[in-house]
Amino acid sequence: MNKLYPSARDALQGVVQDGQLLAVGGFGLCGIPEALIDALRDSGKKDLTVISNNAGVDGFGLGKLLETRQIRKMISSYVGENKEFERQYLAGELELEFTPQGTLAEKLRAGGAGIPAFFTKTGVGTIVAEGKELREFDGETYVMERALVPDVALVKADVADKSGNLRFRLTARNFNPAAAMAGKVCIVEVERIVEVGEIAPDDIHLPGIYVHRIVLNAAPEKRIEKRTLSAATRVDVAAAKVEAQTVIAQAAAGSGAPLPIVPADKKEGA
Repeated sequence: MNKLYPSARDALQGVVQDGQLLAVGGFGLCGIPEALIDALRDSGKKDLTVISNNAGVDGFGLGKLLETRQIRKMISSYVGENKEFERQYLAGELELEFTPQGTLAEKLRAGGAGIPAFFTKTGVGTIVAEGKELREFDGETYVMERALVPDVALVKADVADKSGNLRFRLTARNFNPAAAMAGKVCIVEVERIVEVGEIAPDDIHLPGIYVHRIVLNAAPEKRIEKRTLSAATRVDVAAAKVEAQTVIAQAAAGSGAPLPIVPADKKEGA
């Protein structure tokens, strides 16, 4: 079965429809399926209910779908950093099912595992528990939460082989695997596609049985939500850049040993 599609637009073709329940992976702007979100915006599909830890920022990530008014409802645990989200919600133009972050993750995990509901103490005694079944276990009160099984999951991974086995990178491993498992159809955007067998078995974070379609996006933008520098602190930008590049190289190499960080003023030619 060929799971590779030539573009994000092709990968969504015949799968995404108006009024669907979608799960979109990512944590903040880290590990979001940028190309798939753009293709979803361009598709014009509307009245969508989107499950995502957050709703991106103004003009990027799911913020693009808010601007085009394609999202009817968000199921999220964090809604900061997005003024358009705030405006639509306060104006009554956008529905919000505000969900504790751990509960949201478990709702997706349970959906992927075929578990229809579970009990948790999180939210007991708050508006989160209103209208839901409460039950006592060992003298403690728990609230029942229903699992989430989205029609389509749009996720981002670092590497996929041609069978759909996935390896995620760092924080991108947060909500993406759970979203992928929960979706009835899973479409994944990756930065590299390799042959079957090139990913070591121990490095596979999600088996290909959960993945239906794969699209390559070798150069995503990977925008940062908010860059904050203290006014009271002078920052050596060049040195900070070298340090960041070294940390990234170390993580990519999978080395447990720290690599030396060379100050910018000590580098050859600096």
